[in-house]
Amino acid sequence: MLRFASLGSGSRGNAALVEAGRTRILIDCGFPLAETERRLARLGRDASQLSAVLVTHEHADHVSGVAPLARRYRLPVWLTGGTLAAWDPGELPRVHVFSPHEPFAMDDLQVQPFPVPHDAREPCQFVLGDGAVRLGVISDAGTVTPHIRRTLEGCDGLMVECNHDPGMLARGPYPPSLKARVGGRRGHLNNGQAADLAAAVAHPRLQHLVLGHISEKNNTPALARDTVAAALGCDAGSVGVADQDAGLSWREVSYQPGQR
Repeated sequence: MLRFASLGSGSRGNAALVEAGRTRILIDCGFPLAETERRLARLGRDASQLSAVLVTHEHADHVSGVAPLARRYRLPVWLTGGTLAAWDPGELPRVHVFSPHEPFAMDDLQVQPFPVPHDAREPCQFVLGDGAVRLGVISDAGTVTPHIRRTLEGCDGLMVECNHDPGMLARGPYPPSLKARVGGRRGHLNNGQAADLAAAVAHPRLQHLVLGHISEKNNTPALARDTVAAALGCDAGSVGVADQDAGLSWREVSYQPGQR
């Protein structure tokens, strides 16, 4: 069985927690150390129980807390070479560099990274599995590529970015340059793109669909949910949301006999 939760998701900080067997990893950490510890405690976990931190890319809302957490608890940090280049030498105590094109194992977790179009040095996202079930995680991608769709097919759980509504972004307070970046091909997925992706990879065995990285200025959770639910033909209440402040409580992804 695989379990996942979110410490918080949005422009003010991101971190997701994934567990399988004896392995417990944090995907990104965009919160100060004390806040990370508080949010972990809210989920019934302590930072000393973490096995590692897995990093998607170097933007501050995803990594501002990685180095302090890694140094305090002597945690290994897994990241691409391009992402590592954004850090000063010696800032991270233990480093594992991986290719975004090659799968690897983190003890009881199998990790399949995949590259995404985003304005970072070598960004990637992940499919994580325990040998029986798979969880797909995608955020901070401006475009859904055919490779992304193929990689996420057949996942038993899915966390997908639903950053903005194009109309709200166009009418919103951001300056033109930031609007162009967010809505560009190397920016962030909008509600329609996320809905199309979810509809393309959804299947009867999908146990959890969670939306994340929802903009507080250019989107609403209700609008994101309604857009995705309409594309899937399901009730909006069946679509989860990882909140910026409240995060997401534990979800379990379990193997169902006969599902393969």
